[in-house]
Amino acid sequence: MVAFGKKLKENQIEEWREYYIDYKFLKKKVNRYTQQIDVGAENQLYVLKDFSRMLDCQIEKIVLFLIQQQGLLASRLLNLGEEHDALLQQSDGSKIPELREAYRVVGHDLLKLLFFVEMNATGLRKILKKFDKRFGYRFTDYYVKTRANHPYSQLQQVFKHVGIEAVVGAISRNLADLQDHEGNYISIYDQPSLSHPDPIIDSIRAAVNKLSNSTNFLEYLGKHAFIIQEELPTSSEESFIEQNYHFMSLLLNLVNTFLYMVNTYIIVPTADNYSLRLGAAATVCGVIIGSMAVAQLFSSIYFSAWSNRSYLRPLVFSSIILLAGNTLYALAYDLNSISVLLIGRLFCGLGSARAVNRRYISDCVPHKLRMQASASFVSASALGMACGPALACLLQTNFKIYKLTFNEDTLPGWVMAFLWLAYLLWLWISFREPSRETKELVPQQTNSGLFVNDGAVESGSTQPLLLKSEAENQDEATYQELEDGDEDSEGSHEPVTSIVSAYRLLTPSVKVQLFIYFMLKYAMETLLAESSVITGYYFIWSTSSVAIFLACLGLTVLPVNVLVGSYISNIFEERQVLLASEIMVCIGILLSFNILIPYSVPQYVGSALITFVSAEVLEGVNLSLLSRVMSSRLSRGTYNGGLLSTEAGTLARVIADGTITLSGYLSESRLLNATLLPSLFICISSIVATCLTYNSLY
Repeated sequence: MVAFGKKLKENQIEEWREYYIDYKFLKKKVNRYTQQIDVGAENQLYVLKDFSRMLDCQIEKIVLFLIQQQGLLASRLLNLGEEHDALLQQSDGSKIPELREAYRVVGHDLLKLLFFVEMNATGLRKILKKFDKRFGYRFTDYYVKTRANHPYSQLQQVFKHVGIEAVVGAISRNLADLQDHEGNYISIYDQPSLSHPDPIIDSIRAAVNKLSNSTNFLEYLGKHAFIIQEELPTSSEESFIEQNYHFMSLLLNLVNTFLYMVNTYIIVPTADNYSLRLGAAATVCGVIIGSMAVAQLFSSIYFSAWSNRSYLRPLVFSSIILLAGNTLYALAYDLNSISVLLIGRLFCGLGSARAVNRRYISDCVPHKLRMQASASFVSASALGMACGPALACLLQTNFKIYKLTFNEDTLPGWVMAFLWLAYLLWLWISFREPSRETKELVPQQTNSGLFVNDGAVESGSTQPLLLKSEAENQDEATYQELEDGDEDSEGSHEPVTSIVSAYRLLTPSVKVQLFIYFMLKYAMETLLAESSVITGYYFIWSTSSVAIFLACLGLTVLPVNVLVGSYISNIFEERQVLLASEIMVCIGILLSFNILIPYSVPQYVGSALITFVSAEVLEGVNLSLLSRVMSSRLSRGTYNGGLLSTEAGTLARVIADGTITLSGYLSESRLLNATLLPSLFICISSIVATCLTYNSLY
């Protein structure tokens, strides 16, 4: 049976070549179309229809071959299942290793089929982009719109891989049944932890997850962190990462994320009172809150660059700067200086190491744990956002030690300074700088169709030892001409070296999604930063009331992500959720205006809840889409996709905080409507932009 499986694999290598998408032929057709249009021999309508027909034929060939191969695998599994049943009836354990190896051979062939699907999907995306670039109109939008949503869609077969999960399930169940469970035959359905009892199943699952568009809560949170997933790592690279993985260092990065978010929001309930006590207007709270974001615009860049060389040093520097910044923020009260207060907040912004936290997860966490780590990054941020105002609520006291005042205005600074000092000591003692040797020893390469070392399987090792087989190398040679012959900007996998180069890699749909990110951050910052001023003017809320309100808003983040990640995203397309969330943000902003009727607490709280929750949903869906369509060149280096999204969001916060301060000159009675008008305009603009690029959000 083993020999039969290997012989079948060898025979298929040459046969499969004719079923790959004919990229060179399609590329020549695009060049010929260009020449014909230039001389007036053909019109664009004919080109559109003719090229669509050729793509339909190519995809039909791929899909029919894919279905045929799935049928062959299913037939082999059916025969193996009959042998399995016969062995169970005979209670003959001597043939179990041979049968188990036969199932692994089927798993190897399934990996080869997954690699075949990935190469064709990549080739299809490349030729669609090339056509759009050459002719200057959105053929991709037209083709995807007319093909993907059709009831007989073959395009969906390429991207959804219908039927593969059933094959994976059959292999997984039977391999689990064939394991020695001390005489107890436990089904994977009764004990889900046995779903991946064999390294070949881990490799198959990794390949399927890379190709699949289905989401769950963990994956949704991971994409919310916008840590772009690169190609699956090679076996030696992944082994190196696993050997150097240090859980305590990861935990320290997550704690850094949590403390920074606490530091950001702990001053929001008291910023207006603090500015009044220092002789400034209440609306100067916008400058106090926004000064941290201004500094973060610059700190994100140098921390991202610094993380190319070290992780410990930038984290130590971040902790020291934040310690100094919070101390200055607290001392400003006794010095009676608004300047010292603003300098302290600028220092806090200069200590923003979120770029380092993201980079550490991307580079130093094993691939199998990266999604969990990304989800933890989002959870830490959300928890910090809720704990900041809640902690401010607990600091309602007033006393002096020598000449230092400790009250509701200064205690946030003193408490955060102490927490950063404790964190600095913990960091210095426990953090382990990861080795950088893997970047030099292991070249980057595509590794989707990985095969398992049979020797490792026989020895009982549970760690996947992934090696490239001769079959995979021949498959890669088949597809190498796609990479060699493609002169598009994405043909190079080197990281970009400047912000201008990064901007040039952004497609129109990506630019729209970054604008959406800017919009939602602007709306959220406006709501949060002016909350103490608005509630104090209209409802005479105390600092404790404002803190509780903001903490309750922050606590909605994780439940909303559970709802979207586990349910809504599995029912609706992400682009549908994206547009619906934008509309809900717009409705929340409209309901926030103070027009005609007296402003009431239910109106403010209800509209704020709609705006904030909708913006949170929008942020997760938007970053999830961005993580898929962003160029692979932006997945690493200094000017990566995470930096671009961070800069867009931080710029939005800076402008929103500046708007609050400038609107304060109109008087507090006009502050609410004056700050909501820009939010409404930006929100409507983003909805229009989304509608214009809706078909490209695939």
